[in-house]
Amino acid sequence: MQLSVTRGPRSRGRALGVSFVLIAVLALLIVLVLIRLFWLTGRVSHSGHTNQPPVAKAAALDFRDRFTDGTPDFLRLTDPADQAAFRRWFTLIAEDAAGRPAKDVPPEITDCASLLRYAYRESMRRHDDAWFTATGVQVGAPPGEIRKWHYPDTPLGLALFRVQAGPFTAADLDAGGFAQFADVKTIVERNTFLVSRDVRAALPGDLLFYRQFGHSSPWHSMIVTQAGNGAVVVYHTGPNHDGPGELRRVLIADLLDHPQPEWRPVPGNPNFLGVFRWNILRGTS
Repeated sequence: MQLSVTRGPRSRGRALGVSFVLIAVLALLIVLVLIRLFWLTGRVSHSGHTNQPPVAKAAALDFRDRFTDGTPDFLRLTDPADQAAFRRWFTLIAEDAAGRPAKDVPPEITDCASLLRYAYRESMRRHDDAWFTATGVQVGAPPGEIRKWHYPDTPLGLALFRVQAGPFTAADLDAGGFAQFADVKTIVERNTFLVSRDVRAALPGDLLFYRQFGHSSPWHSMIVTQAGNGAVVVYHTGPNHDGPGELRRVLIADLLDHPQPEWRPVPGNPNFLGVFRWNILRGTS
């Protein structure tokens, strides 16, 4: 014989209360999951960039290194507009530093390598009012911005420079393959590639490298800020016996007639390594 139980109003109220609590908890869990997913995929800014930390972005990165030069393809500026913006900012920042009185030069610029690091890093930032105030850089008409990524919100965080030999692998993200610091030797060997030993092939933003055998600091660099007729380079002399050295802006034509042959950018000079270009521009003209 089956017995039927009829629930009273109080029992039905307790059941409804439990159901309501369960539904509320479930809804809260769904909201938390959506918030977590939203954070992991990153919030896309108005310029198309995400605010994800590098580790969160890693799964979506293109880890190929098509030139096996140690630079991952996700760092390369493949958009011609980005390439042009980088070149303009890089040369503008170098020219601005060279045009300042010595007391107004950014303190971190003490040699040719630090000039490269400074101009490279600052080219990658968002150039808003705060940036102009902080750097003191003055320009007539600011170039367009790089759109692919900005420093310090880069796929590799603050570590812009390749410091290990060999092609890029995913393990380099956690194995010290990149760093904030790089000397001239590391920049020429790990972060740039040879374009030509003919200085006429240089474009604005390219680099001239020298190796002066027998010097205590043999590696030297110059930034090509203007090409063609009236081509110009900017460089730092580095510390010398008389003081901390200085920034200089020199016509390439004058370098070709330099009184010391080891500084002439000509193929016949074994100390001149050639015209080099940043790896992030590799595959472009």
